[in-house]
Amino acid sequence: MSRGQLTLLAMPSIHAGAWRYPGARPDFHANFEQMKWFAQTLEQGCFDGLFLPDTLAIRAAPLEALIKGHSVSTLDPLTLLPALAAVTQHIGLIATASTTYNEPYTLARRLASLDVISNGRAGWNLVTSSNPNEAANFGAEQHMEHSARYLRAREFSSVMDGLWESWEEDAFCRDVQTGCYFDPEKMHILDHKGPHFSVRGPLNVERPIQSRPVIVQAGASEAGRQIAAETAEVIFTYQTDLDGAQRFYTDMQSRAQAAGRPHKLKIIPAVFVVLGDSLEQAQEKRRQLDQLVDDASSLATLSIALGHDVSQYDETAPLPDIPESNASKSGRDRVIELAKKEELSIIALARRICGYQGLEMVGTATMVVEQMQHWFENGAADGFNIMFSHLPGGVSEFVEQVVPELQRRGLLRLQYEGNTFRENLGLATPPHGYSRC
Repeated sequence: MSRGQLTLLAMPSIHAGAWRYPGARPDFHANFEQMKWFAQTLEQGCFDGLFLPDTLAIRAAPLEALIKGHSVSTLDPLTLLPALAAVTQHIGLIATASTTYNEPYTLARRLASLDVISNGRAGWNLVTSSNPNEAANFGAEQHMEHSARYLRAREFSSVMDGLWESWEEDAFCRDVQTGCYFDPEKMHILDHKGPHFSVRGPLNVERPIQSRPVIVQAGASEAGRQIAAETAEVIFTYQTDLDGAQRFYTDMQSRAQAAGRPHKLKIIPAVFVVLGDSLEQAQEKRRQLDQLVDDASSLATLSIALGHDVSQYDETAPLPDIPESNASKSGRDRVIELAKKEELSIIALARRICGYQGLEMVGTATMVVEQMQHWFENGAADGFNIMFSHLPGGVSEFVEQVVPELQRRGLLRLQYEGNTFRENLGLATPPHGYSRC
């Protein structure tokens, strides 16, 4: 039995061969007109939100590998999304921004501004940076230790919440007759002093329309799960099978309850969708995409995922024991588990993860909808973060073929009903916290 409607988010394709696929736009990620078309097409398909991943450096890889991929040139989310807000009306706009290489005041102001500009459609994907080149871009020889990054992130999030409480909804009276621009009784000074940050406040932009942007988090390590349970409202996750997804779903809801957050989180697995008129046609499209990935680029991507250089090993041999590193722990563990589960050689593993190593739905539109419905109705997902086979064709196929079938089954809205991103997601407005400010 259906338990409501799916949440649909989307992001540009991350498949390393997608930019070379026939009919794809190689410059899609760095082209504003293409990104505008992307956001508007998603809105036509009644998607809840557009998610923009981001890092603050090009990936740590040899030059010969970097020149084979599209990841070296992407637009800054917090520059791009305000522009997209001006050419869309309903879709949520989620910016990835690091707590490791930002300051809370600056980021809180930028996200509050996005929320005001978009009339309440801002979201923040809270990340702790793991790319070693990011440290080098900010004057550090190496990253902060993994657990320390998460301690900083937790305080960062708390400061952001406090800054978004700087003003009450009606603080800005702007009374021309009396000359009073704001009511000082409705301004609140944060005056935070903690281990990582000292921030006075108040924020010099008015209260976000949603009270605060929708908070998104994707950490899957123990530390990542805990900060997500304490702070996030939407959880991105990489899952490959129904049983594992159900366990993750139950764990995250339990953690949120234990953290004193009774409202359910939205659990949104990422899924790579490849559509065809038949299963065989979709599978052939998937094979063609994988063949477009360069092996040097794949091996470099694998080294980044593991936090360990694999070029020293025989690429036709199985993956050896990999030492711990300061890279993303959940990502590393996921790759190692995949190698063991499918008994992949190093080069086969590299090709696989460079294409995509998470949940895949490959087939006809009906087959994809049936898989989504099965996961949704069996407690494994509240929706999906869709990654398309290629752009622009992949998103057009999805909106034209998958969306109508989801709507026919009552799994997706026919039109937007809420005024804000939070309302369309069915999320409650956070309670006021003025007393702590």
